[in-house]
Amino acid sequence: MTPLRLLLPCLLMPWSLVGQDRAPNLPEILAAERQRIPALELAVLQQVADLSLVPPRLNTAPLPQYDYDQLDYGMTIGIARTPGGRLWAAWVAGEDGPKAFMVAATSDDDGATWSKPRLVIDSQAPHLPIPRSVIVGNLWTDPRGRLWFFFDQTMNHYDGRQGVWIAICENPDAENPTWSQPYRLCHGAVLNKPTVLASGEWLLPVEFPNMPGMGPMRHANADLAPLRGANVYVSSDQGKSWTRRGNVRFPKPSWDEHMFVELKDGRLWMLARTGDGTMQSFSADAGHTWTEPTFPPFKHPVARFHIRRLASGRILLIKHGKTIDAHEGRSQLTAWLSADEGLTWQGGLMLDERKGLSYPDGFQAPDGTLYISYDRNRATDGEILMARFTEAEVLSGTLTHPNSKLQMLISRPLKKKEPKPAKR
Repeated sequence: MTPLRLLLPCLLMPWSLVGQDRAPNLPEILAAERQRIPALELAVLQQVADLSLVPPRLNTAPLPQYDYDQLDYGMTIGIARTPGGRLWAAWVAGEDGPKAFMVAATSDDDGATWSKPRLVIDSQAPHLPIPRSVIVGNLWTDPRGRLWFFFDQTMNHYDGRQGVWIAICENPDAENPTWSQPYRLCHGAVLNKPTVLASGEWLLPVEFPNMPGMGPMRHANADLAPLRGANVYVSSDQGKSWTRRGNVRFPKPSWDEHMFVELKDGRLWMLARTGDGTMQSFSADAGHTWTEPTFPPFKHPVARFHIRRLASGRILLIKHGKTIDAHEGRSQLTAWLSADEGLTWQGGLMLDERKGLSYPDGFQAPDGTLYISYDRNRATDGEILMARFTEAEVLSGTLTHPNSKLQMLISRPLKKKEPKPAKR
């Protein structure tokens, strides 16, 4: 048999199509490319892709190997609060690419100070032919108080399949929290938190990008095309089992990063990231079928946003741009509220006016306080930050509560970067 190291270079393909508008005949182009690749090479390629099916390991004693002085990158994933008030935050280290792995830390003083990394999921291994990354995920506290960690595992940056893995912590407030063994739920990835419906069902947004794998994984997992898109997974038994219920394929596919809001008239509102910015779709049958995608009443760049129903009944939106109908790219992170089911928006609290801001995520505490995490300048500063504020402050556009605070630091990588060689 031909050595694996000799076959992989033959399978390298450009990444340039990912996240961009593609020609309508891309599936036919990929099929033609596959026909020209020898069967042995395709078989080896799939074997490499299947290395992502090996169960990942949760490292609960990651120091000193993963201390801040060993980290040089920071891309936020999410933030959650436990029943005892502990905050958990997770982010991606390594890079936004094949070398990615995931790190989590905690705060027991409402975000004023944070622990050193206390949980790491790093699936890299020197014996693998290509990197195996953990790059998409989120944290969520369910109605029973259990802390869920959703994360993906994929070969390279994206292997055309990924895989949603789940680990659950029953004692997230303990001095030494214990986690279940992770299990693989389905293909795809989860970037945003589940939504609990009035019926008691849990809706899980599983993105399965409608695009080929990257680099050497371009032609792997081609048989999964029918499952691609912004998927809706549902649990009716508090997470014991999940069923794929529906799917939306948005135009100009990017990373879907979709979220749900249950509207007061019973419909579900899905919003997702596309190559043209945020788009929306609606379901009147609990997520089985969805309307043709359209644009929502706000403008947003090709980037993650955050939207959530609050205890007051209002809907919270975290977006880029100092006005609701404009933006200047990934800068000016603002908070907005809607009292009419997303038709109009009020407020505009500026959480951070700087550039290089990305990936807001958050939750509402039992006392009504809002918490939002995000990152700044991933590859240089690598800061993971948090904002703490109230609904009244969103509407007034200014902080007035003594406990509210912006630009709170969660983490910053401290590894010294090697100086770049001088240009000749």
